[in-house]
Amino acid sequence: MEYVNPLMGTDSKYDLSNGNTYPAIALPWGMNFWTPETGKMGDGWQYTYGAYKINGFKQTHQPSPWMNDYGQFAIMPETGHMKVTQFGRQSWFSHKAEIVKPYYYSVYLADHDVTTEITPTERSAQFRFTFPKSDSSFIVIDAFNKGSYVKIIPSERKIVGYSTKFARGPLPNFKNYFVIYIDKPITVYHTFSDSTMTDSLELHDKHASAIIGFKTASGEKVHLRVASSFVSIEQAELNLKHEQGNDSFDATEQKAKDVWNKTLSRVTVEGGTIDQKRTFYSCLYRMLFFPNKLYEIDAQGNRIHYSPYTGKTEPGYMFAGTGFWDTFRALYPFLNLVYPSINKEMQEGLVNDYKEGGWLPEWSSPGYSDVMVGNNSASVASEAYLKGLRGYDINTIYKALTHGANNEGPRATGRKGVEYYNTLGYVPYDVKINESAARTLEYAYDDFAIYKLGRALGKPKDSIEIYKKRSMNYKNLFDPRIGLMRGKNKDGSWETPFNPFKWGDAFTEGNSWHYTWGVFHDIQGLVNLMGGKKQFVAKLDSVFILPPIFDDSYYGEVIHEIREMQIAGMGQYAHGNQPIQHMIYLYDYAGEPWKAQYWARETMNKMYKATPDGYCGDEDNGQTSAWYVFSALGFYPVCPAAGQYVLGAPLFNKITLNLENGKQVIISAPKNSDANRYINNLTYNGKPYDLNYFDHSILIKGAVLNFDMSPKPNKQRGAQNADFPYSLSNEK
Repeated sequence: MEYVNPLMGTDSKYDLSNGNTYPAIALPWGMNFWTPETGKMGDGWQYTYGAYKINGFKQTHQPSPWMNDYGQFAIMPETGHMKVTQFGRQSWFSHKAEIVKPYYYSVYLADHDVTTEITPTERSAQFRFTFPKSDSSFIVIDAFNKGSYVKIIPSERKIVGYSTKFARGPLPNFKNYFVIYIDKPITVYHTFSDSTMTDSLELHDKHASAIIGFKTASGEKVHLRVASSFVSIEQAELNLKHEQGNDSFDATEQKAKDVWNKTLSRVTVEGGTIDQKRTFYSCLYRMLFFPNKLYEIDAQGNRIHYSPYTGKTEPGYMFAGTGFWDTFRALYPFLNLVYPSINKEMQEGLVNDYKEGGWLPEWSSPGYSDVMVGNNSASVASEAYLKGLRGYDINTIYKALTHGANNEGPRATGRKGVEYYNTLGYVPYDVKINESAARTLEYAYDDFAIYKLGRALGKPKDSIEIYKKRSMNYKNLFDPRIGLMRGKNKDGSWETPFNPFKWGDAFTEGNSWHYTWGVFHDIQGLVNLMGGKKQFVAKLDSVFILPPIFDDSYYGEVIHEIREMQIAGMGQYAHGNQPIQHMIYLYDYAGEPWKAQYWARETMNKMYKATPDGYCGDEDNGQTSAWYVFSALGFYPVCPAAGQYVLGAPLFNKITLNLENGKQVIISAPKNSDANRYINNLTYNGKPYDLNYFDHSILIKGAVLNFDMSPKPNKQRGAQNADFPYSLSNEK
C-alpha cells in the first residue's frame, strides 16, 4: 500500500499527456471518488500537478479529461471573508504539505490556515477540517451549474441537495443526490444563486451553492459525513448509514486502508528496485477503479441502480466509466485472472445495459457515449465466459453480442458501417465513415470473440461459422505491395494517396504502422500475408528503426498521442496509445521471442515511473497500467478471447498471484536483473517448458513458473512453430 503514488500521471495537459490522471481517493471500484480540484468547474483537467491553488474537494466519477465528469459537487473550507465562487474561495497549497494515499488525502490550505483531510467508503466519505481560531470559519458546498439544488437544515446540522451536471448524455432524469452532516452547530447559513446570496435556506437554481459558518478555536477539528446516491436523498442517507455507522474518521480510514491492502496484496512482488515496486503498485492501484459501481443497496438489502437508459431506478448491478476500445486489451484479462468476482458483477451489469438500453455500451460514461470505434464489448463479454465466469445470464449476453454485430446502434454502439462490412468484408474508405480501416480490423477480432463464445455455448454451427468467416476480413485491407494495412474504397480500389505515417483518417489515433498489427486472433495469418516469419520480424523491427515522422493533416494539429510517440525515442512505436501496445509480443509468433523480452523490458524501463510525469500517454481506465503489470509478470494477453498469455520477460525476482480460488501462481526469476532480461530456460511445475505462452486454464489451477534469466538471448528456446501462441489459421 505504501508503495502507491496516486499522483502518478497527474502532470499532464491538453497537448502532452503524462497520464491524464488525478489522485482518486476512493475504494476499489467504489461508486464515488474524491479529488482535490485545481481546475475550474467543468474543466476535464480537474487536478494538475503543476497547479498551485485548490478551489474545492470534488466528488468525481471522471474516467478521463477527454470524457469529463458526471455526478459531481465540491466542498471547500475557508476562513475570513465568506466567498462562494471558485476563484474567490481558492487557496494556495504546496505538494510539500500534501499527503496522498489511495485511502487518505490531506493538504494545508495556506490562505485559510485550514488542513483538510478526506477518507472514503464506496459511496460516502468523511472530512476532517482543522481550523484556526476564527469567528468567521465557513464551509462551502457547491452543487455546480446546469441545474442544482441545496437545502440547509440547521436544526439537524445537515445539508442536502443534488447536482445534475454531466458531460456525456443524454441522461434522462439524472441527479446526483447528496447528504452532508456536520458535528458542530451551524450559526451562519446562506444559499447562493451563482454568486448572489438569497434569503432562502432552500434553493433550486441553475447554479446553487450553500455556505455554513461558525466560530472555531485554534486547532479545532470539524467533521463532515458525506454520502451520495443516484437514486434519492433518502438512499444517500441509507448509503451513509450502511457504510459509516458511528465510525470515527480514524476508524473509516483504517477500514479503507485495510480494503486497499487486501485488494493490492493479491499480487506480491519481491526483488527489483524500490522504484520498480512503486511503479508496479501505482499501476495496480490505477487498474482497480474503472468501471466503477453505479449500483446501490436499498433498505431491503437489494441491489438497485439509476438507469442511464430509462432514467428510472432499476434492480440489479450496473457499472460505468470505461471504454472497451482501451480496456478489452489487458484490463479485463487481468480482472478475469486475479479479480474474477468483480468482473462477474460487471457482466451482470452488461446484461442490464442491454435489457434497459437495447445495446451493450462501447464507452459508458455512464450511459452510451458517442466516442471511439469498434464493437469490443464482444471481447469483454466473450472472454469472461470463456475464462470460466458463470452464474449470470450468458444467453442474453450472446443475444446482445449478435445484435450489436449485425446492427448500427446509437452513440457508438453496435457497428457503424455494418452493411458494408457484412457484404463487402470491410468498411470502405470513401463512404463518409471515419476511421474505416480501424473499424474493419476491430470488427474482425470482435467476430472471432463471438465465434469462440458461440462455440462454447453450443450454438448451431451454421450460426457461428459466419463469425469465424468474418474474422478473416482483416485480409481485405492488407496491401501486399507495401506490406501494411490500408484503407480500401467501395469499388475495391485502394485509398490514394496513401501515407503509412498519416494518423487518423482510415485509422483511429494511430497510423498504418500501428494498426497493421491489429489482428489479435490470427497473427499466423498476418505472417503469411507478409511472406513468412523472416519478413514479419523485419517489419516488426522496422517499427523501432523508422524515425518518428508523422502526418497530422487529418487532425489539423499535432494531437498529444502523436507528440508522445515523437518524443519517446522509440521510432514509430507509440506506446502512449492502445493500438500498438500488444505489438512487442508478436515476436513470439515468429520464432524470435528474445526480441519480445528485450523490448518489453525496454518499454517498462523507459515509459513508466511512479512520478507525476510517469506515464507516456493517457492512462485510460487502467489499460496502460495493465500493460505494465502484465509485462512485469512476464506475459501479456495478446488475444484475450483466445485464453492465452504470451511470454515476455518478468521484471522481479519473484511475483506471487494469490488467486480467488485459493491457488497461487508463483513466478520465480532469482537471477533477474536489468542486464539479465532474457529467458535462458523456463520450467512449469518443475518440468521444462518451451512454449511461448501459458494457457489461462493451467494458470488458474495454480502454477510455479521458474525463469532462468540470462544477459544473452537463448535463440533456440521458443523458436519452433509448435512453440507459438494460438492463431485462428492454425485451428484444426
